[in-house]
Amino acid sequence: MPSPIPYSGNSLDRVSHLRRDGAWLEARLNDPESRFLPFWRQQVLVKSEPALAWARSDLCARVNPDAGPILLGMGGGVAHFAIDVSALETPLETLGLAGAAEFKEPHAVVSALPASDAAIVAQGRGMLIWHGRHRFCGVCGEPTSVKEAGYMRECDACDAEHFPRTDPVVIMLTHHRDRCLLGRQAMFPKGMWSTLAGFVEPGESLEEAVRREVAEESGIEVGDVRYHASQPWPFPANLMIGCMAEARTTDITVDRDELEDARWFTRGELARAILEPAQSSDLFVPPPMAIGHHLIRDWVDGNER
Repeated sequence: MPSPIPYSGNSLDRVSHLRRDGAWLEARLNDPESRFLPFWRQQVLVKSEPALAWARSDLCARVNPDAGPILLGMGGGVAHFAIDVSALETPLETLGLAGAAEFKEPHAVVSALPASDAAIVAQGRGMLIWHGRHRFCGVCGEPTSVKEAGYMRECDACDAEHFPRTDPVVIMLTHHRDRCLLGRQAMFPKGMWSTLAGFVEPGESLEEAVRREVAEESGIEVGDVRYHASQPWPFPANLMIGCMAEARTTDITVDRDELEDARWFTRGELARAILEPAQSSDLFVPPPMAIGHHLIRDWVDGNER
């Protein structure tokens, strides 16, 4: 089996059937073997290897995060939680970890972490961001409280229930015979090209979203759309849904509000860009951390179907 796309491949059992079991949850929170992964202002705590720096319950008992510990799941018979320590001004010193670990942006360490650990980071970061943005009820505006081990917030006033959200994004490799369509945004580094992408709108299927986004950004008409792979993307809470899209037309009309440019590339051009990125500074694609890289690579290898 190929290696998982980064931020996927979580090995923890999410034990969703136990989230409402208050006695079980309390026992896990007080279990000295339970592990807690601290996040500080959306950065994750890691050791220098790098490796995730898990803490014990006695360490995390000294902080009082708004979200409370979020149950990530069970692994090796041990409960794993995410905990937000963003309220601490000097978290490493307060937790007694100065020199032993540091908080890092996930992108800075994900490529060096085991696939399952990177996926755990995505789960924990995404959940804690959601909690930070939903402290008040969207129905009546009153405060909400954490329920079900962190997987629901309930309004203290009107009892409305709020659940973690994931925003679906289609990201597509549009191809026509031996060429594929890539675009670049003005913010991209010079020479970088990637697959087109966009949010799925309400009442829209994935296939419809692919066709609409490609047409809007490049003027290309798409016919057949096939699901290929997906990637959790906790920045802040997206699910990238990778598709292969077959173009019906080839004349490009770029929407300059969306893209700086768009053009067709051959398999040979992109094969060189993937194999020799340092020698192809005038053309390179996103790194393996991004699903766009995997879509391009799989198309180059002839795996678009």
